[in-house]
Amino acid sequence: MSLSLYDVSVPAFLRGFANLTEILKKGEAFADEKGIAHKELLEARLIEDMLPLTGQIQRASDSAKFVPVRVGGVENVPFSDDEVTFADLHARIEKTVAFLKDVVPASMADREDIEVVLKTRSGETIFNGKSYVLGFALPNFYFHVTTAYAILRHKGVPVGKMDYLGRP
Repeated sequence: MSLSLYDVSVPAFLRGFANLTEILKKGEAFADEKGIAHKELLEARLIEDMLPLTGQIQRASDSAKFVPVRVGGVENVPFSDDEVTFADLHARIEKTVAFLKDVVPASMADREDIEVVLKTRSGETIFNGKSYVLGFALPNFYFHVTTAYAILRHKGVPVGKMDYLGRP
């Protein structure tokens, strides 16, 4: 049995968002229990030149959403990056999950060799479908999910490895 680009990405994103949702719930509950302003956690960063918690969730969302867009030709649904509360972040995750659940697996079938051009401030990077998903999109998604976890853990939220990994 061979795995498609859909098989190796979309289910991983969905699981990652399920776990991230629970981690954010623990962060919000921790803030409420300790009398910490939500803003303190939402705007927290590991270091000044990194995105805050809100930005980490936004980039995880974009990383996941752009796989079916760039590889499967699915129409992009722009998100505005205006989240400032835990409720906003949960809504962003829910929108991303709904988008991913609507992706037809066949749209990403046999797309390993298509050209994917990633345009950033520093220039263009050209991938094929397989290298984009496996070498950029998945690692980028996990980077932002891990960083969100690390920000909350650094602020004292009692989350651990199994919160990050989730239960099968």
